Amino acid sequence: MKHRIIFATGNAGKMKEIRLILEDLGCPVLSMKEAQADPEIVENGVTFGENAEIKARAVWACTGDIVLADDSGLVVDYIGGEPGIYSARYLGEDTSYDIKNQNIIDRLAGAEGEQRSARFVCNIAAVLPDGRVLHTEAAMEGLIAEKPAGNGGFGYDPILYLPEFGKTSAELTIEEKNKISHRGKALEAMKAQLKKVLEEEF
Repeated sequence: MKHRIIFATGNAGKMKEIRLILEDLGCPVLSMKEAQADPEIVENGVTFGENAEIKARAVWACTGDIVLADDSGLVVDYIGGEPGIYSARYLGEDTSYDIKNQNIIDRLAGAEGEQRSARFVCNIAAVLPDGRVLHTEAAMEGLIAEKPAGNGGFGYDPILYLPEFGKTSAELTIEEKNKISHRGKALEAMKAQLKKVLEEEF
């Protein structure tokens, strides 16, 4: 039996990145919408890992497939690690990212150089058909930009400046971003674990 991999997201931008990385596992990769799974998910974990697992388990309970979910966010050192696990809900879920991004830049007024250190963190949880859970976590380090730049990506991408590239995350191509992004690295690590599982068991 060929296993399906379901990713617990409805975000089309995210699905594009995910499919690019996971396509060579040889399993169809579906969003939860495509798998017709729409459980009520209450993200009440206190870490990225707990929230990722809550999402993955909720969709797995509906489908029984290999279910992956990620929880990721922006961690800004100068403001005590905010917005962190509340990145999507920061200033309210319906607030535009233009406003969220500007708010973070404003809160770092006066911070210079390394004081502007920040990173995207991503934890991926996978629930296997037998109920076992795998986790991977990775980060993409950078600095909060003085002003937003770039139209690629989504969310906080325009304000995380990556010194080694001389541009923000939103100015990278999708291929560049997958190589170094928090989600790209966590997904590559998860892909390696899933490869082993698929070879051993199925």
